[in-house]
Amino acid sequence: MKTDLDTLMNSQNLDALLVTGSGQHNPAMVYLTGGGHMTAELIKKRGADPVLFCNPMERDEAARTGLPTRNLGDYRMQELLKAAEGNYPLALAQRYQRMLADVGVTQGRVALYGRAEAGASFAVFSALQALMPELTLVGETNDSLLLKARFTKDEQEAARIRHMGKVTTQVVAEVADFLTSHPARNGVLVKNDGQPLTIGEVKLKIDLWLAERGAENPEGTIFAIGRDSGVPHSSGNPDDLLRLGQSIVFDIYPCEKGGGYFYDFTRTWSLGYAPDELAALYETVKDVYNQVRTHFSVGEQCPVYQRLACDLFEAKGHPTIQNTPNTEQGYVHSLGHGLGLQVHERPWFGSNAANEDRIVPGVVFTVEPGLYYPERGMGVRLEDSVWVHPDGEIETLADFPMELVLPVRQA
Repeated sequence: MKTDLDTLMNSQNLDALLVTGSGQHNPAMVYLTGGGHMTAELIKKRGADPVLFCNPMERDEAARTGLPTRNLGDYRMQELLKAAEGNYPLALAQRYQRMLADVGVTQGRVALYGRAEAGASFAVFSALQALMPELTLVGETNDSLLLKARFTKDEQEAARIRHMGKVTTQVVAEVADFLTSHPARNGVLVKNDGQPLTIGEVKLKIDLWLAERGAENPEGTIFAIGRDSGVPHSSGNPDDLLRLGQSIVFDIYPCEKGGGYFYDFTRTWSLGYAPDELAALYETVKDVYNQVRTHFSVGEQCPVYQRLACDLFEAKGHPTIQNTPNTEQGYVHSLGHGLGLQVHERPWFGSNAANEDRIVPGVVFTVEPGLYYPERGMGVRLEDSVWVHPDGEIETLADFPMELVLPVRQA
């Protein structure tokens, strides 16, 4: 949590954090500021409050964050450019040098965060490193300090994710109603004009219904039918028709408007009826989902449950990445992942998990076993997102029925 930042900075030998870029769709900036319509720079020195450097046109947005603010205009970019003989990256580096000095950071280790164009950032921060040789600029990846801070969520963060779960399941219900409102002709859903309904048209409705509820869909939606449902991250062909008796994997992961907290949710449907083979596959995935849920224990390492899911699937005759690491059929991914300001964050359940990736109070994570057989034209995944309460209770943040077959009338 944010209250752990200084402790984490000390443990990772970091003297400051520097975050750059937009106040929207920028997890590091959103986490430290709460978000807003601004492009800014933020510096947090260990032991001090973050300071937000903003353009004067965005001063009101910056003030709403509640953080101490500084005016970027005071650093007189035109004068810096003149002194740098038109070298824009050098001028920006000199501005960073002055900003850092103004908050008392002239040496030590500074971790870089934010979203910006990679080439430009490389030029600017290379110049800054040359200007400030007593400073060490640090780039972090899987073990980043902010991912560690975001590992656990407080009540307020959980409430925001819970609200996104409510929005998400409302939209999923709209999609189910939309599909079942269309009759079938020759095994395909058709519209009022007799033309077939397509996946692309369903996705347009999904985006509309999310927007109406104040949510965004920046990562897209998986709505894949038939063979595509057997490829876990196939988003689905927009021209595909909605055919009866084929598996549809519907994985939806929207976020709050402006790039805030995400939700992640999957159901598998079959229109009209389910062939025996698909129904059996579905029941297997549902059984593994239920068994894993009953075994969750606070304090246990997350990979324990990945191994359990693999064991359960293997016992039912399905290949997994545990016994066949490169398999492209059967169970081919990890059981879940953390969820927050990114769709995928810690705790990890798969091969990238560390010792601290555990089910502890405050974590939000997904539970999403699945089986995939693209050459047999089918795939199944079931996914819910859960939060571990301070007392250890594990809450499903949005309940929704697990039904395979959606009823369809004939035209």
